[in-house]
Amino acid sequence: MTKNEPETTSGFQEAARVQTSFTAPIERRILPWIAARLPSWINSDHLTLLGFLAMAAAGASYALVRWSRVGLILATVCLFLNWLGDSLDGTLARVRHQLRPRYGFYVDHVIDTLGAFFLMGGLAASGLILPRIAAGMLIAYLMLSAEVYLATHSLGKFRLSFGKFGPTEIRILLGSANTALWLRGDAPVFGDAYQLFNLGGSIAIAGMFLMLIVSIIRNAHQLYCEETLMPKR
Repeated sequence: MTKNEPETTSGFQEAARVQTSFTAPIERRILPWIAARLPSWINSDHLTLLGFLAMAAAGASYALVRWSRVGLILATVCLFLNWLGDSLDGTLARVRHQLRPRYGFYVDHVIDTLGAFFLMGGLAASGLILPRIAAGMLIAYLMLSAEVYLATHSLGKFRLSFGKFGPTEIRILLGSANTALWLRGDAPVFGDAYQLFNLGGSIAIAGMFLMLIVSIIRNAHQLYCEETLMPKR
């Protein structure tokens, strides 16, 4: 998310964005098209707020599942609205040439952190997943996010995805799981040992920790090579 750039950002250089996910080519075409057609009274802050409220509502919808399966449909709708707000806020600022990169980067990722807390909290309360697995996903996400922000500062590259997997793909997987549970119920996977969200959550934790380890090794190696100590004379 980037917004109007004031004079105080003089000398600030925005990090290069790295986005290689499956949906990135489609989003690069669709998002500017939508942004160019939004009413003038809608700005990036409105879209950022929409994304945040939608993520909090997704968490509340998952919590509702404990009493009603309608929560699954509501959560899917909220995930779509979160994608719309979270993906469009920066695009709108770029289309309108109203950039505030420091403000945008800070606010966007503080809100992402809060949104992850609400989403995992809602999942933990839903009965769809063991609370310890939901907590593990939140911890893994926060650790991976910290590494991304450190790499952004140190290397000047902001990685929005890992390989072909990014935030949009996560939303699609969650929406697909919601639909499967709505249609079939929480059927066991691999016998009685795992439920769908427990299995998916366990895979997500392992995947995020693998991404974290690979990123640490790769980025530390790059920084080491770029800042090799010269022998003293």
